[in-house]
Amino acid sequence: MSKFWLVKSEPSEFSIDDLEKSKNKTTCWDGVRNYQARNFIRDEMKAGDKVLFYHSSTEPNAIVGVCDVVKDAYPDHTQFDSKHVHYDPKADKKNPTWFMVDVKLVKKFKKPVTLEEIKVNPKLAKMRLVQRGNRLSVMPVTKDEFEEIIRMESPLNPPKGDFL
Repeated sequence: MSKFWLVKSEPSEFSIDDLEKSKNKTTCWDGVRNYQARNFIRDEMKAGDKVLFYHSSTEPNAIVGVCDVVKDAYPDHTQFDSKHVHYDPKADKKNPTWFMVDVKLVKKFKKPVTLEEIKVNPKLAKMRLVQRGNRLSVMPVTKDEFEEIIRMESPLNPPKGDFL
């Protein structure tokens, strides 16, 4: 049974356009340095899961596309690279602290679904993204929330099972 997720990225760091240009439209989702988000990646994200790609720290903040998880969690190599911005001097290769998954672009939205649109949609009132203080870069979403976002992006022409 697939699970549903939202991952955040600042477009100045890595955008949906960057993902689209990646080899096979696929990349590793590295650099997560929050323990709760790490636990979601390490313990729960699996190949076949569906992902909403969210641009944060931009104007406007918005969900800009859909990805699939295409590789289960494995150690994030950046934690061991002293020249990398995500280096963690406490990381141990025998017992890694940080993990990542690979994601592949399924669809770049023609019309981003903005945070403001999400906040005013009563069907999304309980979505973690709109909960006070929830700043995780990786978070679960429900199937209903995922489907509602897909409907919001293309209300007159909803997809027929493409994403589920």
